[in-house]
Amino acid sequence: MSSVAVLTQESFNEHRSGLLPEQRPSAGEDEDALPTYKEAFPPLPEKAASPEGTQETVNAWTSKIRPLKSSIITQVFHVPLEERKYKDINQFGEGDQAKVCVDIMHKTGAHLELSLAKDQGLSIMVSGKLDAVMKARKEIVSRLQTQASATVGIPKEHHRFVIGKNGEKLQELELKTATKIQIPRPDDPSNQIKISGTKEGLEKAKHEILLISAEQDKRAVERVNIDKVYHPFITGAYNKLVGDMMQETGARINVPPPSVNKSEIVITGEKEQVALAVAMIKKIYEDKKKNATTIAVEVKKSQHKYVIGPKGNTLQEILDKTGVSVEIPPSDSSSETVILRGEPDRLGQALTEVYAKANSYTVSSVSASSWLHRFIIGKKGQNLAKITQQMPKVHIEFTEGEDKITLEGPTKDVQMVQSQIEAIVTDLVSINRMDYAEISVDPKFHRHLIGKGGVNINRIKELHKVTVRIPPDNEKSNLIRIEGDPQGVQEAKKELLELASRMENERTKDLIIEQRFHRAIIGQKGEKIKEVRDKFPEVIINFPDPAQKSDIVQLRGPRTEVEKCSKFMQKIVAEMVENSYSVSVPIFKQFHRNIIGKGGSNIKKIREETNTKIDLPAENSNSEMIVITGKKANCEAARNRILAIQKELANITEIEVSIPSKLHNSLIGSKGRLVRSIMEECGGVHIHFPTEGSGIDKVTIRGPVEEVEKAKQQLLGLAEEKQTKSHTAELRAKPEYHKFLIGKGGGNIRKVRDSTGARIIFPTSDDKDQELITVVGTEEAVQEAQKELEELIKSLDNVVEDTMNVDPKHHRYFVARRGQVLRDLADEYGGVLVSFPRTGSQSEKVTLKGAKECVEAAKKRMQEIVEDLDAQVTIECVIPQKFHRSIMGPKGSRIQQITRDHNVQIKFPEREDPQVFSTNPMVFENGEANGEVKEPVDPNAPKKCDVIVLSGRKERCDAAVEALKALVPVTIEVEVPFELHRYIIGQKGSGIRKMMDEFEVNIQVPAPDQQSDKISITGLAHHLDRAKEGLLERVKELQAEQEDRALRSFKLTITVDPKYHPKIIGRKGAIITNIRTEHDVNIQFPEKNDENQDQITITGYEHKAIAARDAIKAIVDELEEMISEDITLDSRVHARIIGARGKGIRKIMDEFKVDLRFPQSGAADPNLVTVTGRPELVDEAIDHLLNLEEEYMADVVENEAKMAYMRPSGGSAAAMEENRGPSKGFVVREAPWTTGNEKAPDMTSSEDFPSFGAPVTTKTSPWGPKRF
Repeated sequence: MSSVAVLTQESFNEHRSGLLPEQRPSAGEDEDALPTYKEAFPPLPEKAASPEGTQETVNAWTSKIRPLKSSIITQVFHVPLEERKYKDINQFGEGDQAKVCVDIMHKTGAHLELSLAKDQGLSIMVSGKLDAVMKARKEIVSRLQTQASATVGIPKEHHRFVIGKNGEKLQELELKTATKIQIPRPDDPSNQIKISGTKEGLEKAKHEILLISAEQDKRAVERVNIDKVYHPFITGAYNKLVGDMMQETGARINVPPPSVNKSEIVITGEKEQVALAVAMIKKIYEDKKKNATTIAVEVKKSQHKYVIGPKGNTLQEILDKTGVSVEIPPSDSSSETVILRGEPDRLGQALTEVYAKANSYTVSSVSASSWLHRFIIGKKGQNLAKITQQMPKVHIEFTEGEDKITLEGPTKDVQMVQSQIEAIVTDLVSINRMDYAEISVDPKFHRHLIGKGGVNINRIKELHKVTVRIPPDNEKSNLIRIEGDPQGVQEAKKELLELASRMENERTKDLIIEQRFHRAIIGQKGEKIKEVRDKFPEVIINFPDPAQKSDIVQLRGPRTEVEKCSKFMQKIVAEMVENSYSVSVPIFKQFHRNIIGKGGSNIKKIREETNTKIDLPAENSNSEMIVITGKKANCEAARNRILAIQKELANITEIEVSIPSKLHNSLIGSKGRLVRSIMEECGGVHIHFPTEGSGIDKVTIRGPVEEVEKAKQQLLGLAEEKQTKSHTAELRAKPEYHKFLIGKGGGNIRKVRDSTGARIIFPTSDDKDQELITVVGTEEAVQEAQKELEELIKSLDNVVEDTMNVDPKHHRYFVARRGQVLRDLADEYGGVLVSFPRTGSQSEKVTLKGAKECVEAAKKRMQEIVEDLDAQVTIECVIPQKFHRSIMGPKGSRIQQITRDHNVQIKFPEREDPQVFSTNPMVFENGEANGEVKEPVDPNAPKKCDVIVLSGRKERCDAAVEALKALVPVTIEVEVPFELHRYIIGQKGSGIRKMMDEFEVNIQVPAPDQQSDKISITGLAHHLDRAKEGLLERVKELQAEQEDRALRSFKLTITVDPKYHPKIIGRKGAIITNIRTEHDVNIQFPEKNDENQDQITITGYEHKAIAARDAIKAIVDELEEMISEDITLDSRVHARIIGARGKGIRKIMDEFKVDLRFPQSGAADPNLVTVTGRPELVDEAIDHLLNLEEEYMADVVENEAKMAYMRPSGGSAAAMEENRGPSKGFVVREAPWTTGNEKAPDMTSSEDFPSFGAPVTTKTSPWGPKRF
């Protein structure tokens, strides 16, 4: 660190103002009274130690921080300008340096405050716990101070030994030495290894790398064991001696650094060089071993670091001066013994040096109450910075909780700093200067005293100029401490006690708000609740943690404010409840895609027009419910529109059945099982019961006509049973039997119900108990049905085995697709197990195993399948290949539907490559193709690529062929005038794309160069009519728009003097915009270079253009009635009349409806102001301006009179100058320009003293390099 002498403002002012005549020495008097250049502008110290052994500034970073008792400490560190990593002086507090500091604070938890010294060194005050401060110090050293670096050259072939296997050696080396080692890549010819880190680490790393290289160097390596204590005599001070030896011998000598506990010195090089170097080292060793003696002295452990010096420079300095080596015990040792080794006649001088260095620094303390520490430090460390800038060698340490300040540094500097701090302490504790008070407040009120973001406590601090310490929550303390000016302390104490008292009288109210609304009330990133809090700043609103599942929102604050906030929030909730009304609409699954529409167009339109949220179930979901959320009326409107779409698409009817509401729950059944069974049995009709408790008897049934009637009968029958006498029974059966019990299409279970009159309910996939079957009905019916079902289940449990013959050619059909057909049979027939013979064996025997009834039913079904396979035919359907993709539909959906509907197999041909014939023409040899005789091809025969093959029963295949042909797209032409084509296409094709999506067709518009009126529409036959109608409707709309455009293009021109144009336009175009909007016209003013500058053009409907013209004429007539008058207003009051940003003049113009024009700078008459407007208004405005002038001129005259008294008159000033004599400015002796060829800096030169922003030619000077 460097010492800086500061030229204070007071001393500089004293020099600048000059001395009084009787005090000023004459020119002939002693010039020694003048300061020298070095005294006035002391130079920065050199970084390296000078040969004369001048004491180097102790670096605050390298000084060891003493362990402290308290957990919170404050330390100040200094980074000199030359060691700063970020030296951009113009951006202090910004850029990378600030980002690094913020990152350090986040990482370590310490608090950093930066200030810039006059010498551009950086002072950093670090506060926090000891470990946090130490971590922050380490980060600051590595990230804000420049890192030392060095290079070491070893042969390229040795690099791999430094890296080691998988880089392990290099990682170990970096970890061991705490450095970063960069080894050049194999393709890089350089042999220099770069090391960066601390100096000690550099030495260690360098030593280790050289050792590795030396071990690999087979030319000559010599290891000499020399006692560690004699190493300093071999290296010499600052490594000069070993450097001289290496230069003289040419050998490389590697002496382990003091921090490495090794006695082995490694010498490498040519054999002769190594031998010479070894001889020289041994000679020095033998000589010192023979002649050197030692003395041991006791030096306090705390003073060892001063003997060592920064980076060990003091030890080197003593060795250089006296030739004596000083051995310091390790820092982790408790020993205080320092050993001096050297020539006997030099030991005395060395001992004197050691004691001088040890006593050059001292540790002292100043007594100061801990509450005064922050005032001594000052805001952002300002007070402390003044002291540390003058005495940078002194380390000042504040410890929280201790009533003292610790000082450490050079004895003289410590004494000066101690006296300065003691003076500050005395001043602070003097009468009526500083005081403190402590008050007791319940911790639950602390956060309310602080306020949101500290708003309350910061206001008290600013108002009363005090500091307030409120203990953190974890301390659980009631004590609040107030420090500062005695009067301010008392006032702050009174206000805090009043606040605490008021809080005790505050009201807390709990609002019950459903948790589902909490997130909506809070809003994204808390935006909505912030608005509520801003509206009621005195009310604290607390929401429960989402994990608590609580509905209670707590409000706390003054009674009236809490009530207002409560009503406001209840209003918000009421709106949310209104908007969160939800209704579920059951829509048959097959119609969901129609409700969504092409590209979501239908559902989007319904959402936008009804302002509701509509959620549809996922495609793979079995649910048919569409959920609509929003206001009740909007939800009902959306529901009706969705139902209308379904009604249009299918023969859907809706009826209402009257059933007493008391029976509804029993008809619905447990978890809706009973009503669900009716809906499933009746083809998926939807049955809607009214809300429970509504008292409504009407039940709605919706679905196909036949199924609705069927469901109605069942529902009424069940209701009648419930009214008479209802009985329920339960029985269990394995889930795999359920499908067999139900039978295909519900046939089996329907027989049981018809014969007994009971209703049987099977579990759904959502039910937990998959074995439970429920029977509902009269007691007799239930018993009878239960008996039949139990017999069926019992027979199913009776496992039998049976066989049947199936032709081997059909085996593949049953086992294909991983046995899908067999799996379906097992599902349908109670888990029956079907086994086919192994592939390759020609056996026809197939084994069936399972319940007797199941086996019989499965056997019958398999025989039906075999009959179908035997009756299967293959037919061909010829459809041109270009239509195949259209027939298949998206992801093959259309063809899959035909396959399912008609139970056939459909195979499409492979696509034909049109380039085959063009790229591979047929080669003829001797009139034959490739020498082979080919049958002549029938030109009428269909192409292979056009033939679709269908397999299945003949009648089914024929039906499937018809279905396929119905999917072949048809093309029709529609006549549309050519000039409308571009409007039909729309911007970037949006118009035609919309029509194609809406009608599910392809529309082809001819190219513009064809000038054709024919537009082609291609699609399915039943889509073409709708598309044609839609296209013709669009043509009618466009023709109507064309006619409207012709009417709107009526143009009208009006002549208006250009001087009125700005008035017609108005401020920021307000007037003309109003006319355009009101009359729906376009008004065009002439351009600057137009010939007719008085022509205004109006375009629009004829009657509207005439109305706009009349409106402009009315404005012009009004303007022509106006007059302009010039008045004289003193230019000194113009600025006040105009006001800040023209507010004053705008106010006058708006009030009196006039226009004011003030003269521009440089005008002939600067006092001339023009007022324009109606005569009576102009007169009023002039009177007002003259009154303002009179008022403002009184202030101007008064200010000028004051200014006259504030500065001395010309005569007295001249007299002072005469008495003082010509000013020589600030004079110094022995300046650089007096000793060399340089001239003194010219005060008038823009080069020596440039103005801001002016370009300057760089020039070397005694002042050093210029930093602009």
